Amino acid sequence: MGIRDLFKPRPDNFVNRLLEQASLTLRGMELLKAYMEKPSASVDEQTTATEREADEVRHMLIDELLRTFVTPIDREDISALSRAIDDMLDYAYTTVDEMEILKVKPTSEMQHIASLLYEGACEIHLAVQRLQDNHPSVASDHAQRAKASENQVEQAYREALADLFSSPKNVDDVMKMLKKREVYRHLSNAADRGDEAANIIDDIVVKMT
Repeated sequence: MGIRDLFKPRPDNFVNRLLEQASLTLRGMELLKAYMEKPSASVDEQTTATEREADEVRHMLIDELLRTFVTPIDREDISALSRAIDDMLDYAYTTVDEMEILKVKPTSEMQHIASLLYEGACEIHLAVQRLQDNHPSVASDHAQRAKASENQVEQAYREALADLFSSPKNVDDVMKMLKKREVYRHLSNAADRGDEAANIIDDIVVKMT
């Protein structure tokens, strides 16, 4: 690589990497949704493989970011969006993995939240696509829809916890409750990272327009 290449913007490289990440996160949320509908070790393995692939893509993005002086989007925004999208998938992976380890059976509330997370991931994926297509205002619309999904997750999360804490009758029930609460927390954290990704996309749009 020549010295001039260090100062050359690479719009396709960075946005394509972000889109790769968003696609893998969407895949992870699809697997999470599938697991909630029908738990299986196979889905757990697929989620793990997807998370590892996404980590590799993020590592390549950061490596390219470190080797490029001029970027089409602020490097801080690229890094932050990459991290938020990656964290969404991480929480989907840890949710499925811990449910397998702790033998937690999906509840109707978990299924509902997983569907909302999938919808949010779809919107983040579409938002990054629109950034790639240079349609920032449309990207912002999708980001707002992702935030709406996050708000619905938080409402469902609070209702699920309220129901969860009202049911224990003995020590065994308390243990089951604590395991389920951990799962709900992972799902809520995934939604929080989706909200963060949407906010970063809005910041990028403001700087682009």
